[in-house]
Amino acid sequence: MSFYSYKNANSTHCPCSVAANEVLTGLNERVCIQVQRVYDSCLYQEQLSEQRVTLVSYGLVPGCGCEQNDGCNQPAMPITFESCRSTTTEGTIRNLSVERLCDRPCFARVRCQIDVPIDILFTDANGREYIGRGIVTIDRDVLLSIPDESIVPYTIEAMVSAICVSGTYVGNNIFELEICVTAILKVLAKVEMLVPSYGFCEVPPCEEFADSVCDEFFSLPLFPQALCNDDALRARGVSCTCGNYASTTALGCNGSTASVYANGSTSPAYANGCTFCR
Repeated sequence: MSFYSYKNANSTHCPCSVAANEVLTGLNERVCIQVQRVYDSCLYQEQLSEQRVTLVSYGLVPGCGCEQNDGCNQPAMPITFESCRSTTTEGTIRNLSVERLCDRPCFARVRCQIDVPIDILFTDANGREYIGRGIVTIDRDVLLSIPDESIVPYTIEAMVSAICVSGTYVGNNIFELEICVTAILKVLAKVEMLVPSYGFCEVPPCEEFADSVCDEFFSLPLFPQALCNDDALRARGVSCTCGNYASTTALGCNGSTASVYANGSTSPAYANGCTFCR
């Protein structure tokens, strides 16, 4: 099973959402953890048109029915662009410059180039599929909050993602692409931080897919529930709010058709407590 399996719905040592009045329940220690702290970050998104990308390497897509030593390692012209997308979320930062600003303490002008590696899928005149590796480079000139000097230095890293809208092969291993690029610049430092803790997680055993076919069915109650037990229904993923809003399933309370209130009325306007659901 997983942390979020219905079998763990009532566990106090699995990740889950908590109500405001439950936040402090179970906190029993302060724990020192080693993490990457994000001091600042900024998001860049742009659609780049007529972006020329040169292939640094390419090869046949495995399983295309043609081996490299069969004379088809060179694609036959014309080449047809198929698609492209980034290969990793880690961008490479080059030519980094950080200039602190005298008139804005804790801020700096950060200039750099970010290389986004992409894979380009294309076919040749014989219908063989190839995949090539290229790099899209974007320039950034931004303001970021920079921490003061310390023994443990900060670093600036980039998280990237890109996908192509269209593309054309122009010759000499060069593609002209229209590409959507997302880049997030982050100011990071590896720190030891003190945080409140609920204790260690209970890691549940893996739930085998084939063996769990009947588990959800067997977890249902033997007989229909009569009382509007909000906690019991919530543990099964069902909303029951005595007619305030309709359940997303056939179970639970529905104010207009499925609820009978303490005063005997079926109208939510006169609700003063839910007696049972039907």
